[in-house]
Amino acid sequence: MISDRWMRWPSRESITREGQSVARLWFVRVLRVVIAGSLLWNAFHHDRGWRLVAGVGLVLLCGGLAWAFLRTSLDQRLWPSVTLLVLLMGCGYAAQAGDWRVLALVLWCGTAVLSLERLPLLAAAVCVPVAMTGFSAYNNDNWLVTGLIVVGLALAGYTLRLDADARGNAQRLLTQERAARTAEAETAALAERARIAREIHDVLAHSLSAQLVHLEAARLLIEGEATRDQILERVVAARSMAREGLAETRQALSALRGEMTPVEDFLHELVTSDKASVSVTGARRALPAEASQAVRRVAQEALTNVRKHAPGAKVFVRLAYGEGEVTLDIRDSGGPPGELAASGAGYGLLGMRERAELLGGSLTAGPGEEGFIVTLKVPT
Repeated sequence: MISDRWMRWPSRESITREGQSVARLWFVRVLRVVIAGSLLWNAFHHDRGWRLVAGVGLVLLCGGLAWAFLRTSLDQRLWPSVTLLVLLMGCGYAAQAGDWRVLALVLWCGTAVLSLERLPLLAAAVCVPVAMTGFSAYNNDNWLVTGLIVVGLALAGYTLRLDADARGNAQRLLTQERAARTAEAETAALAERARIAREIHDVLAHSLSAQLVHLEAARLLIEGEATRDQILERVVAARSMAREGLAETRQALSALRGEMTPVEDFLHELVTSDKASVSVTGARRALPAEASQAVRRVAQEALTNVRKHAPGAKVFVRLAYGEGEVTLDIRDSGGPPGELAASGAGYGLLGMRERAELLGGSLTAGPGEEGFIVTLKVPT
């Protein structure tokens, strides 16, 4: 753990401009311009002739080395970065030898701060003493002031490192949050598409299967040479189911837009053409869209199964509002199987059970004392 801390580079996010405020960026730019201008002014103001040329050239050389160091440290290349820092410190000794004291002090202090801010701590622990040794050797202040300056520079460099790390962590968290929001939006879109596909499938499956029941009955009547009125009754019933299917499709589209009639009204309308009764117990309340749709689809599927397997049986529909859940119980009185009992693939209630489980609920279906019982429970 300790070696990792000492050998770890500052994160790329912490030393790039991404995520920095405009004020901070302008402050850094102005500071660089002021430092470079001060150094150039120092060279122009005090020197003439070849010393002027040498001073300006040394300032420009140091600027190029500093720029190269910023690039190599950004790419986390250790030895090129350390070499460039050593060259900058060498330029500091050359500046001191040429009596450019301001440039020398800036170079020593700058290399110490930069090494703490942008290098692994182990490499910085080697570079900082070398730079501070040059600064202490040629600084004119007394030893106490010099010591305070050295400690202050070390703390300033480490503080900049901590600040950069905090900024980098914040930038990474922001990036992760954006990625999470994007993934959440994509997941929500896929879930909504699946919900729409499920609703349309349920409407069409129920409507078409009900039509199939009557059309199959009509076919059997024709093959059995039944009377015209009997056949016509089945055809009219199929047409009625087609009409109901169209109405259910419109209702499903309204439900997807959040415009649904109360579940109780829907159940009463659903059983108008059947020998069925509807009872509602508990405190009535608006149900979530998914729970409401589950109740509606299970009721439709259960009544369709009664028409197929026990035509003419009495049906009892009970909707009970409980604490945190709603229960739909549909049972029939039983009776002889109809002509279409063998039709269908048998996947209707399986699909309803899957729908209930997706909502955290349950669906049970099986024979009762007299007929068949379907019970749906979904949380609200």
